[in-house]
Amino acid sequence: MEYRRLGNSGLRVSELCLGTMTFGHGADETESTRMVHLALDAGVNFFDTANSYGEGESETILGKALKGRRRDAVVATKFFNPMGPGPNDSGMSRVHIMQAIDDSLKRLQMDYVDIYYIHHVDTQTPLEEMLRALDDLVHKGKVRYTACSNYQAWRLSDALWLSDLHNLTRFSCYQPLYNLVVRDIEQELVPLCENKGQDLRIFIKWCPIFYYDYMDTI
Repeated sequence: MEYRRLGNSGLRVSELCLGTMTFGHGADETESTRMVHLALDAGVNFFDTANSYGEGESETILGKALKGRRRDAVVATKFFNPMGPGPNDSGMSRVHIMQAIDDSLKRLQMDYVDIYYIHHVDTQTPLEEMLRALDDLVHKGKVRYTACSNYQAWRLSDALWLSDLHNLTRFSCYQPLYNLVVRDIEQELVPLCENKGQDLRIFIKWCPIFYYDYMDTI
């Protein structure tokens, strides 16, 4: 297995990332656990989930599967999607972020996650509010690195600029959709990352169905 640095950080992740989107609704707990252990034994240390995958079931199964092997794994999860009926049960407000990380850690049965993604764009919450909340989570030790997913290039550029301006934790990686059909990131996102002077990496998430993502480190 080959390993790459996550952006400019010192964290080393396997080139292959095991995506767990179907854990709990496509792959039962037994099969999901088998896949996690096979991946670990093959040298894969990178695991990707989200609080909304299976309404939290994916995180629960992954946490159980990694019992006793937590230090062997780099765990990434995401927040944004509705996790309840309340007005603050989704989005990137400080209130939701603080609730979401605690709920994810409880399901994962972990003290921290290695990478915490904003899953989608919230146009109603100031970007600085989210970045300051994520920065607080890093300082509290609940999150090691922050990241974003499904962001337009200009929003990503704004986030990096605000982080640098206010000395906040900077996104370490970006995860957009990329496959043979959806290739629009080649027009703006890849040039943006190249302009930042950082390395470009490709990570393939594999799971029970064929679901390919391009992860471009920033």
